[in-house]
Amino acid sequence: MAEEDVVPKTFRALVESADRKFARVRDLPSYGRAQGQHYFQKVFKAYMRLWKYQQEHRPELVKAGLNRWEIGEIAGRIGQLYFGQYMRTSEARFLVEAYIFYEAILKRRYFEGCGVKDLRVRFKELRFYARFLLVSLILNRTEMVKVVVEKLRALIYDCKANFRETNFKEWKLVEQEILRFINIDTTFTIPSSRPFRYCAMLNCHPNSVPYVARFHAKKVLKFRDAILMSYHRNEVKFAELTLDVYRMLQCLEWEPSGSFYQKHPAEPKENGVAVDYSGASGLIDMNLAADMTDPALPPNPRKAILYRPSLTHLIAVMATICEELPPESIMLVYLSASGKPGQINTSHVETSGGSRRTRKSMLTSHSSLEQNCSATESHINGVKGPSDYYNDYLWLGPKGNGGSSNLYPGDIIPFTRRPLFLIIDSDSSHAFKAGLTWCRKGRESCSSAFTIETNF
Repeated sequence: MAEEDVVPKTFRALVESADRKFARVRDLPSYGRAQGQHYFQKVFKAYMRLWKYQQEHRPELVKAGLNRWEIGEIAGRIGQLYFGQYMRTSEARFLVEAYIFYEAILKRRYFEGCGVKDLRVRFKELRFYARFLLVSLILNRTEMVKVVVEKLRALIYDCKANFRETNFKEWKLVEQEILRFINIDTTFTIPSSRPFRYCAMLNCHPNSVPYVARFHAKKVLKFRDAILMSYHRNEVKFAELTLDVYRMLQCLEWEPSGSFYQKHPAEPKENGVAVDYSGASGLIDMNLAADMTDPALPPNPRKAILYRPSLTHLIAVMATICEELPPESIMLVYLSASGKPGQINTSHVETSGGSRRTRKSMLTSHSSLEQNCSATESHINGVKGPSDYYNDYLWLGPKGNGGSSNLYPGDIIPFTRRPLFLIIDSDSSHAFKAGLTWCRKGRESCSSAFTIETNF
């Protein structure tokens, strides 16, 4: 009897060890080049060992009471780890691996068939569908998105019917978010639309583009890092991925493989009959990503995606990435937020929640800009001077939060000491273009800042 308990006890010990390691990396920030890399390798190794162990001892574990949803939970954690690493590195192979594991969970129906009275398992299945939807969206697997949405809707309806004492309002909002997202996104509304990503099947190789050669005589900057931020009310989003950031994310990546542009059936079939994976061994091919990515393509730039950050958090992320930017590299910053045009005076700062310290800081910033730039406050060749840096701004905060949530053009100036490509998607974008253009004319160190103003 004691020998029969060895396998399940070892399995439970491996599960607990992997879960403890997973907790260390789950909430690590996705920006920064060295954030959690050591911990990620340890937790990934722990889950790979756990996955291999449950495969080798499946009969004994099933006899000891192992449930199929427990296998699905392990696979889901591995997929979650892959997706988290993709968010930190933007390497397509991690995203593809996450999709492989999530798709295997769906096809093998690890969560289906569980008792309807187990609310804990039902919540695990809901979270699995939400994570799989996010991965499928980023990979442009539109057919799979539609399949998972239908399964999510059916599960929410089933949960509401069987657990009447539990409120599933949050999951109903998740359903509404994804339906609104796919109803507005052109990938779903216009089936023939081309993907935002560079696709090997539809575009020529980047090295063959003739106009790129004319830049080779000058210093060549490599696109290494990007910050994508959105802060709007009632914006179209799914989870913390807004539609505008989603499209920018697509534009800044290479398509992992041309095969992803093909519309494959979401459900596997053999001779026209759907394959039943409910009794499969649980073997998941972890080497498929090597065959689904093109090694000839340049690496994707690292992207820090910020959803409704505070002003201090945005500045901290920009400072971290700017500090870690490799030599001869350029950083892209995309900021999408509403603006509040109008004059900002000291009385307004005090009445809107700003303290005397905030007022003093703003006045000091004015004085510093005047001294560093050595120019008049009025205009330089018709461009606004430093006195206009605080007239317009981006609004990063709830209503009535005051000046502590305002991002001014002057806040960006310290980061222009490194090569910077700035995109402002706002009704106040003109202020940033004017302010940074003035800085570029007044200071030699700011000559590397490029600004695009947009107002859709």
